[in-house]
Amino acid sequence: MGGNRRGKDRLMTCVSCGRMVPRTKAVDYEKRSLFTTDLRDQENVTAFSTTTEYYCISCAKHRKIFEKKKQQAARAKERNQARF
Repeated sequence: MGGNRRGKDRLMTCVSCGRMVPRTKAVDYEKRSLFTTDLRDQENVTAFSTTTEYYCISCAKHRKIFEKKKQQAARAKERNQARF
């Protein structure tokens, strides 16, 4: 997983349980948020923000984030094969 890098991986803190996990083993999950002013006139402002959260593998499996990432990767692989 680590490739040809040397030295220690950066430790990430699991959002759920607080466990320290190397970055190569941590499951990253982008959480998207939408903020809006909900005004009915032309000054309605919407803003999107994304935050990256890191989970250890056990918490990611418990919250079913790990399975979603695997399914997304499979779909992307199918799309890439369909292009060619």
